[in-house]
Amino acid sequence: MKPTLQSLIGKRVHFIGIGGAGMSGLARIALSHSIQVSGSDSTESSVVKALVALGAKISILHAAINVEGADLVVYSSAISPTNPELIRSQELGISTLPRAAALAILMSESISVAVAGTHGKTTTSSMLAVALQSCGADPSFAIGGTITASGSNAHRGTGQIFVAEADESDGSFIEYHPFAAIVTNVEHDHVDFFQTPEAVEKAFALFAATIKTGGFLTYCADDPGARALAEKIEVITCISYGVGEECDLKLDTIELLALGSSARAIWHGKSIGTINLQVPGHHNLLNAAAALATGLQLGFNAPDLLQGLHVFRGTGRRFEIKGTVHGVRVIDDYGHHPTEIDATLQAARRFADGGRLIVIFQPHRYSRTVAFAQRFADSLSKADRIVVLEIYAASEKPIMGVSSQMITELMENGEYVPNFVEVTDSVIDSAQPGDVIVTLGAGDVSSLGPIIVDGLIRRFG
Repeated sequence: MKPTLQSLIGKRVHFIGIGGAGMSGLARIALSHSIQVSGSDSTESSVVKALVALGAKISILHAAINVEGADLVVYSSAISPTNPELIRSQELGISTLPRAAALAILMSESISVAVAGTHGKTTTSSMLAVALQSCGADPSFAIGGTITASGSNAHRGTGQIFVAEADESDGSFIEYHPFAAIVTNVEHDHVDFFQTPEAVEKAFALFAATIKTGGFLTYCADDPGARALAEKIEVITCISYGVGEECDLKLDTIELLALGSSARAIWHGKSIGTINLQVPGHHNLLNAAAALATGLQLGFNAPDLLQGLHVFRGTGRRFEIKGTVHGVRVIDDYGHHPTEIDATLQAARRFADGGRLIVIFQPHRYSRTVAFAQRFADSLSKADRIVVLEIYAASEKPIMGVSSQMITELMENGEYVPNFVEVTDSVIDSAQPGDVIVTLGAGDVSSLGPIIVDGLIRRFG
């Protein structure tokens, strides 16, 4: 029988891969409930150190002995079935749960809002959490990225609402059973798990079916996949947002700036104010509209929600400015799907304001590279210079004959340079005032931003 939140208080929960973005958030919230937390990870990151400071006992090594004495073991989709801790848990008869099921337990006593979608989950979850904080709601949240203002990806609030990012990558988001949900878009991705677009659509339909009776779904009517999902729902209330006339929350008078964006918000035919964001891009206006519509449907007032959206300053790795040196601006972004790259580079082009746009891209997973090679090439070609690193495998095994050259061979301006040092040296040496340099991808390409900033400082003095 699945444990309850109350049954875990005072017990020991072990997290395999505790330093991950999702797992670390769960561990943080578990600690706040007086649950004993232990865990393991392969790297002693700043996230791991922060959890240790909060009372977690963490081993920087995956070893069978780590789970002995635990009452429950939680693992993420990145953990292999051959992991020694997972195997030992099964040998000892210790209950194990995937991350999504553990998060569902932590949300179970709250009014939960699960934020799903192929793109925009982290930003939309963060926007909603900050907007609700502005209303005085103090929500709990568990998000796959760090909210810039708070420096945290998870928080146990004093309010009744729990905002959770719902990751669809392995289909486990059907575990959440939220009161309300947001679906930003539905598009084919995670091709290692979903072989066809129809498989993704089915997963989202199953997710929507888990929304509790009396709850609601907020969806983007501008996205064909999200709209098709909502059209099939008959039992729960559906709230639409977008630029179309028929939307429950309609955006118009849109203005896109270099480092911000704005739009008038019309709720059920009545203007309720202006969304003024400090983050760029049309896609972020849609993310803000999702948060605003959901907050309104939950009963919060428009002025406070809009104020929260205005003070929102982004999340880590989402168009994150790492530094400006001698007029050269360096940005890091998590985009790893062609649709996300399109949105990021459109915003980056406005930010460049006539300067060159230089992109260092690291494909994420072999399966995604094979599936979207041509689309990657088309999206990346919008940059003035594009350097493509070798594929970041994540937990995936290499596929024979697949490399990043599959992308660059389809481009006129693509450079395949697998060596990190060679890439950073080349970009630093060739940078000119006015350039915008973007490190792009879901892997360790993010480590290059600070190196490039330091190199530019040394070069320009």
